[in-house]
Amino acid sequence: MITKSGNDLDVILITGEYYDDHPLSPVGIIAKVLDAKGYRVGIIEKPEMPEHYTKLGTPRLCFGVTSGSIDSMVHNYTPLKHKRIEDKYSDATKLPDRAVIYYCNKLKQYFKSSVIVIGGIEASLRRFAHYDYWDNSIRRSILLDSRANILVYGNGEKQIIEIAERLKQGKDLVGIQGTCILQKNLDSSFELLPSFKEAAEDKQKFCAMQMKFSNDKNLAQEYTNSYVVQYKYPDYTTKDLDWIYSLDYSRKLHPKSLLKMGKFSVVIHRGCIGACNFCSLSLHQGNRIISRSETNILEEIRRLTTYPGFKGYIDDFVGPSSNMYAMVCTRPRSTLSCSDSCIHCPQLDKTHRRLISLLRKARQIQGVKKIFIRSGIRYDLAMESREYIKEISEHHISGCLKIAPEHFSNNVVSLMGKDNRRFDEFSTYFTAINQQKKQALRYYFMIGHPGDSVRDVLSLYDTIKKRHLENIEQFQLFTPTPMTISSCMYWTGYNPFTGRKINVVYDYHTKKKLKRIMLNLPLKKSAEED
Repeated sequence: MITKSGNDLDVILITGEYYDDHPLSPVGIIAKVLDAKGYRVGIIEKPEMPEHYTKLGTPRLCFGVTSGSIDSMVHNYTPLKHKRIEDKYSDATKLPDRAVIYYCNKLKQYFKSSVIVIGGIEASLRRFAHYDYWDNSIRRSILLDSRANILVYGNGEKQIIEIAERLKQGKDLVGIQGTCILQKNLDSSFELLPSFKEAAEDKQKFCAMQMKFSNDKNLAQEYTNSYVVQYKYPDYTTKDLDWIYSLDYSRKLHPKSLLKMGKFSVVIHRGCIGACNFCSLSLHQGNRIISRSETNILEEIRRLTTYPGFKGYIDDFVGPSSNMYAMVCTRPRSTLSCSDSCIHCPQLDKTHRRLISLLRKARQIQGVKKIFIRSGIRYDLAMESREYIKEISEHHISGCLKIAPEHFSNNVVSLMGKDNRRFDEFSTYFTAINQQKKQALRYYFMIGHPGDSVRDVLSLYDTIKKRHLENIEQFQLFTPTPMTISSCMYWTGYNPFTGRKINVVYDYHTKKKLKRIMLNLPLKKSAEED
């Protein structure tokens, strides 16, 4: 049973966002899977006053704490560290700074002996020593500052079920895959990261730590008298995702929910093979694609046609990048031992055949008028299948398609971990087949990334003008976020892959100058992000 009132609850979830019974709501999914396993779940959303924390009493098993779908510091501050102006959107997810630590400290105050489990992106990407842009220093693992009993990283459905089962049986929480805990001693299965002291005091050691981060290993980092240990990530399979997304979500949204534009979206896969250095997905959802089965997705769409308020439109096919669906290694599973990036591997299935089949079958479902691709695609991968580009142009775009070239400086793009060599090829082909439909591309750009400079941004501006690329969805000033390779570059001034020094813009005067250059473009109102 999921409730926001009552007592005798097994698990009480604390979230910095409003609760939505929806498969795109982090707390909504965790509540649903626990409920499906027979646990009584309570939810406290956006607590502020003491009575908010205590109103559901003490849970039998544990509290679960998350800031929600975004790191609270990213949410609360602009890239220039200004407090974000509250509006009808930001107020809908108003968060305290360092929300996970804040909520846990409140729980420790009111429930001294209760077990606390932390999870979500804020906990996941602060699980080891990390550079914190807002402090401009190295912070220790959030597990220590929150005083939680256990940290869940990545998607947490399998982990929270095992945690609940162990607590129910009176067992300890040691060894649960996809979690971090404090331990006094280590066995030989753990690979040692540089200690917190080493990472905080030596930038070369910090780079070495960054290069060892992986979800596929047991890792350990030494602190005073203990280690923060990570147990490698569990295998999530197509069967797991099919079960998670076939649960009976009502899709009922809070009146102030940020999911209104995605109420009838469908999640089709998890994980990202993009390997963008500024992105945290590979250390959160993982760097391999796990796709739902075609049958399961089609069943969900059929159910959606019966929901109140459904008017025939699927808002989006959701994944870190929509066209990565079913991009799996073509080698037998027993031979999968490489740890290299998938995106350039010749063994990766880039044909888009399974995705095209899915789209065609989904369109035939009675009651479906259109399925939108709103969240953008990887255009370099799309060029592996012109049939796919034709398919979405004909049936799944409404006016524009979003892509992210990010920059046109070869040096900056390389440091971002991206490759724009196929941009002109894609742009020319897309424009040619969409001219009569009057459908266009819309772009995302990033400035201020390590390696960038005033000269590079001036060149970017000129390129955008000369190529008539002013249809910009958004440009953003780079924000270093915990555990990403780009943040490592920003903090240390080194490329951790090569050990070479790189140019980094640190002073806010220059950052503002970069922003002013881009603001001379005739941008959409939504394009500026301070």
